[in-house]
Amino acid sequence: MPTATTPPPTGRRVPTAGRTLVMGVVNVTPDSFSDGGWWPDPDAALVHARALRAQGADILDVGGESTRPGAERVPGDVELARVLPVVAALAGEGACVSVDTLNARTALACVEAGAALVNDVSGGLADPEMAHAVASTDATYVLGHWRGDPTRMTSLARYDDVVADVVAELGERVEAVLRAGMAPERIVLDPGLGFAKEGVDNWRLLARLDAIAALGFPVLVGASRKRFLGALLAGVDGVPAAPLARDHATAAVTALAAGAGAWAVRVHDVPASADAVRVAAAWAAGGEHP
Repeated sequence: MPTATTPPPTGRRVPTAGRTLVMGVVNVTPDSFSDGGWWPDPDAALVHARALRAQGADILDVGGESTRPGAERVPGDVELARVLPVVAALAGEGACVSVDTLNARTALACVEAGAALVNDVSGGLADPEMAHAVASTDATYVLGHWRGDPTRMTSLARYDDVVADVVAELGERVEAVLRAGMAPERIVLDPGLGFAKEGVDNWRLLARLDAIAALGFPVLVGASRKRFLGALLAGVDGVPAAPLARDHATAAVTALAAGAGAWAVRVHDVPASADAVRVAAAWAAGGEHP
């Protein structure tokens, strides 16, 4: 599997660090699964994003539509009003900004405002214009594995071999976006943990990140606070740990993913994961400066 020092995407202003990057989550939503409503407007979201950057986030991922299981789609105008002021302000401050969106129109507006990455968890399936839109820019495209929108994705978690199936389906999406004109050096792959995946599916994918990387692209891991971590940490009563009680487990996944060569991790709690990627880099370097 490529290491964390594999050359990064060549789109605009994507940082390099000689280690796995930390992408901090900035949800400008009322209904995200772990922090919906905490930063419901652009001003509050900006305060949070700046704090994440100060804590060590290399990339700030700004989203205006929840993709938690069961979530309903948000009108494009509403999403754009939530995220565009945040993206523009952060980019103007020199931050590396990603926009987390399923919509080509939102993606284009945010790239024009300074976003360096478009994080599309649907891999272009939610909006058929997305691949062409991002290909027309110099932004990096994070292509996620997806089988359907949040209202039905749980019913789609059926695999013969989850690793082989996800690799094959990601490969199909890569071919589609390449046909749309996307430069291969601007593609990042995300195995889509939690999206049409049962708990064991997520663990199997994490254990085989090398199979995802074998497609030839950097890999983003987004495990932060997800339900499969809550299930792992369930108490004797069988009740899954609450989202905020999953941050230590998230940091453990970060360290292991970094050790396996992930290009970046997407997390809500930045400090612990910022420490974890540095530990993994020092470990790999045998104590030498990573």
